[in-house]
Amino acid sequence: MRKCVLAANWKMNHTSRDVRRYVDRFLKGLRLDDRAEAILFVPFPYLKLVADLLQGAKNVGVGAQNLHWEPSGAYTGEVSAEMITDSGARYVLVGHSERRKYFGEDDQAVNRKLRRSIDASLRPVLCLGETWEERQGGLTEKVTTRSLQVGLQGIRAEDLSTVYVAYEPVWAIGTGRHATPEQAEEVHTRLRGVIASGFGRAQAEAIPILYGGSTNPENTPELMRAPDIDGLLVGGASLDPEKFRKMIESGIEACGC
Repeated sequence: MRKCVLAANWKMNHTSRDVRRYVDRFLKGLRLDDRAEAILFVPFPYLKLVADLLQGAKNVGVGAQNLHWEPSGAYTGEVSAEMITDSGARYVLVGHSERRKYFGEDDQAVNRKLRRSIDASLRPVLCLGETWEERQGGLTEKVTTRSLQVGLQGIRAEDLSTVYVAYEPVWAIGTGRHATPEQAEEVHTRLRGVIASGFGRAQAEAIPILYGGSTNPENTPELMRAPDIDGLLVGGASLDPEKFRKMIESGIEACGC
């Protein structure tokens, strides 16, 4: 059985005071066994703080929201994989749609970041998804397949077990309009088929594929009941610790983890 993964993406939110309060409230009453895990993707300045605050918390990890593909060098304002691991974080988002939209990251750049994260023993979450115009134009399959194939170029089959995938339709992020379980499941099933073609069915069946895009406590159960939706990448709703914990609880119950 694949692991059930619920991930929070705080984006550019919270200060250190907020972070301490959040983690304290989030951990109260949280129970996760080995079939499920929660990840907090936090701004760079708070990686070590959150990692320290989560010490002893079972199956809860911290991740960065981005990284550079070089281990070091003259890249002002960038953060390396080694800096991330040194902070105590073990996960990283790669290719989030906001990085693609606002900072011009393409599939090739995302692939370089993915490979760098694996080399540094980070667990990358490869994000991909289509815009509304692409969906309306019947390009969802083409766009998501290309992003997945290019994103995984040069990855060895044995390293695929460290990778998570997140399907996040751009048209659903921050809009209040989420993909239906049927729409998301269709894409997830197809992505798993692409992975199977490149790496084998056993590898494809083992990799968690998350959905992201205007998720909330109300739509979590119906999304998580879909067979190929293994978790959620949660944006705005994750900024409230109780709300996010509720999504974890209902998501785990819905997927049978």
